[in-house]
Amino acid sequence: MRITGWGHTVFGKLTDRDLESLIVEAATEAIVSAGIEPGDVDEIYLGQFNSSLLPLAFSSSLALQVDAALRNVPATRVENACASGSAAVHAGIRSLLAGTARNVLVIGAEKMTHATPEQVGSALLGADYESAGNPSSVGFTGLFATVAQRYAERYGDIGDLLGAIAAKNHRNGVANPYAHLRKDLGEEFCRTVSNRNPIVAAPLRRTDCSPVSDGAAALVLSTSPSTAAKNQPVRVTGFGQSNDFHPAARRDPTAFEATRASVERAYAMAGIGVNELSLAEVHDCFTIAELIMYEVIGLAEPGKGGEALTSGAVHRDGRLPVNLSGGLKAKGHPVGATGVSQHVVSAMQLSGAAGAMQFDGADRVLVQNMGGVGVANYATILEAV
Repeated sequence: MRITGWGHTVFGKLTDRDLESLIVEAATEAIVSAGIEPGDVDEIYLGQFNSSLLPLAFSSSLALQVDAALRNVPATRVENACASGSAAVHAGIRSLLAGTARNVLVIGAEKMTHATPEQVGSALLGADYESAGNPSSVGFTGLFATVAQRYAERYGDIGDLLGAIAAKNHRNGVANPYAHLRKDLGEEFCRTVSNRNPIVAAPLRRTDCSPVSDGAAALVLSTSPSTAAKNQPVRVTGFGQSNDFHPAARRDPTAFEATRASVERAYAMAGIGVNELSLAEVHDCFTIAELIMYEVIGLAEPGKGGEALTSGAVHRDGRLPVNLSGGLKAKGHPVGATGVSQHVVSAMQLSGAAGAMQFDGADRVLVQNMGGVGVANYATILEAV
């Protein structure tokens, strides 16, 4: 099975756009890119978290606004917190494997920036077992700040490491035309607390947090690519999903064991390991998450993730560049769109269509996406054809 087409809106504070227009733009572009007609789509999956951010809680049929030929096509909204986009991708993959579809349109979309910070924080905390429904001044940042605190207690100070991750991803994001934040902030700024870079929830600074964003991304999954496809198709060779317990007391805050399980399942299905990857797109909702992902995906032993950074391994010219798109940190994090976006930018790399982001010789990419603090986890291996 292959990714045969894709579309992507700009991510950012899109005050003149609504959810419907974002879905239609990305989905239309994906269908055209795949070289198929809307009537060739057999099934639609839409990843959207929402969590009361919008009054319309029933969004699956918005995709039909692309074209009248999509009327009567089965469309399902998929939600799994910040992994809603990858949940939609994996649902589409399973439809192809089941033989119930030949072409599946997968869309991820979210509209967030119209809401107040308090509303966004409350909505996102709906994905946390202990915090759902409770007031919080720092939202999910506080949950990942706890992860950072526990990591530092076990393995030593990480403040400069987190600043270096933020700086790397901001630098990468400059080359991404879809990114919400396209500015190279520099390592000194990112690791220093200041009026422009205050502490949000200690030890996490503003630059350690992904922005609240609007946007959409879409892709077409097909059993056989169309000869009219605009780009070289990309093969899906492995995927894995794993869920962990909701209560925080039942999870090691620095191990992300279920995240590791999803990655290992994807590796096993693809018959590869970390050394066979060219690139990785990982879920850096906060910089501490990316640091731990270096360990989860096999680049470093537990507590040694900083070595992957300081050695240069995860930089553009390193052994395994991570988040060349700028990651969630710079590209933005419109929750339901994130997982689909990760697959789209990875497919662009593998097909040679990534423009200024292009990494020469990319032939295999890991996409890792999670919801909550490592609760819902997805990993996908994509390969160049």
